[in-house]
Amino acid sequence: MVWGIRAGRRPASYRAGMTTLRLAELTPDNLPAAVEMPLKPGQDKHVASVVMSVAEAYVNPTAWPRVVLDGEEVVGFVMGNFDADNDIPAFRAGIWRLNVHADAQGRGVGRFAVEQVAAEARARGFSRITVLWVPGEDGPEGFYLKVGFVPTGEEMFGQKIGVLDL
Repeated sequence: MVWGIRAGRRPASYRAGMTTLRLAELTPDNLPAAVEMPLKPGQDKHVASVVMSVAEAYVNPTAWPRVVLDGEEVVGFVMGNFDADNDIPAFRAGIWRLNVHADAQGRGVGRFAVEQVAAEARARGFSRITVLWVPGEDGPEGFYLKVGFVPTGEEMFGQKIGVLDL
């Protein structure tokens, strides 16, 4: 069991080491930092940019874009999706995007973002979330497996599908 995800014990704000992470809606104040957030070299080939994600959220009413803040600093971006009626099970509840600032990787930011999407999904009555990732040497597969996602063995759009039961 991944601590906090299934048990639901970690609040929407928590201290991890010397940092305090919290989830926030996108605002005119934090949007520039979110769209300018650097990734580690090569990661951009595995995840869409925050700009593309925000544009997609603008036209898709089921998207749930959020920034992860450490104090007032943007250290991550996550976009969930909640659409119980979607014909494609992998798109009913899950993570569409997860970007973590290059300097914040390895500090629990990604895990926190996954836990927050899981908590929101539970609050909306879902019992599982999904994620799709591009396979590859520098890709996020290891991270998603580490936080508890299990590959389904299926692929969509050239991406692996993982599921996390809540």
